[in-house]
Amino acid sequence: MGSGDKRGPQGAFSARFPAPGAGGEMCGGGGWDPGEATDDTQMAVLVAESVLERGGLNLPDIFARFQRWATSEPKDIGLQTEDVLTDGMPWVLVAAIHFQVNQRAAGNGSLMRASTPAVYFAAAGQEATMDAARRIAALTHGDPAAWEGTAIFHELIRLTLEGHTDPLNALGDIAALVHPDHRVRYATVFAPDWHPDQATEFNGAVWPCLGSAVWALRATTTFEDAIRAAIDLGGDTDTVAAVTGGLAGAYYGLDAIPAHWTAPLHIPLPGFDG
Repeated sequence: MGSGDKRGPQGAFSARFPAPGAGGEMCGGGGWDPGEATDDTQMAVLVAESVLERGGLNLPDIFARFQRWATSEPKDIGLQTEDVLTDGMPWVLVAAIHFQVNQRAAGNGSLMRASTPAVYFAAAGQEATMDAARRIAALTHGDPAAWEGTAIFHELIRLTLEGHTDPLNALGDIAALVHPDHRVRYATVFAPDWHPDQATEFNGAVWPCLGSAVWALRATTTFEDAIRAAIDLGGDTDTVAAVTGGLAGAYYGLDAIPAHWTAPLHIPLPGFDG
C-alpha cells in the first residue's frame, strides 16, 4: 500500500470536478506536477521495460530495476515495497522473510503495477499469465494473498483482451483457480451485490482494492466514469484508480481514455531518467 500522502476523502473528486469531460483534473497537487504519474505507474513501466528488453520474464532483472528506482528517491513508494527493496538481502529471499517477520504483506503494491505484465503475458494463456503474476508479485510481497489477487487481475485482462463478452461474469471461474486459502475472501468482494463500503479492511489491502476496481467497472459504462467512481471511493486513491484503469483500459480500449488526461501525462523514472 502507499505511504499515505495521496489518500483522499470519499467523494472529493466529483465534488471538485462535477462535470465529466470538462477537463481540468490533471492539475497536480500534494507535491505532484500536473499529469505526473505516481509510483504505481512508474513500477508498471519498469516491469514493461524489463519484459520487452529481456523478451520475457526475468525476475532478477525486474528486481534490480525496482531496487535502482527505490534507492533513487522516488516521490512516493509503498512502505512494504520500500522495506523489501532497500533491505539488501538476496531477491529470492527478502520478500518471504519480510512476511515471516512482519506477517503484514497483503498490500495492493503488487496489484498496482500489474497492468503492463498482464497485457504482455495475456497471449501466453491462462496458466502462464497467472504464474507470471504470482512470480512478479512475490518479488516484493511475501503474502500469497497478494500473489493470488495479482493472478486474478492478469487473468481478467487476458479474458478481456481475448474478447470475452463480459469478463466480470467469469470471476467465479477465475476464483476457482485461486489457492483455496484465499477463495472465500476474493469471492466475497467479487459478488455482484458487494459495495466497497462493505470492505472490512482499508483499500490499501489487496482484496478491497481489487474488489473496488471490479465494482467501479460494473457500476459504470465508460472509462472516465469508472475512474471517477474509483477515485470517489477515497482512501488509497491512486492505486484503486490504477487498478481500475488497467481493467477499464483493456475493456474499453485506448481510444476511450480522454485525451485531456493523456496529453499532460508524464512518467518520471528515478534512477533511469537522464
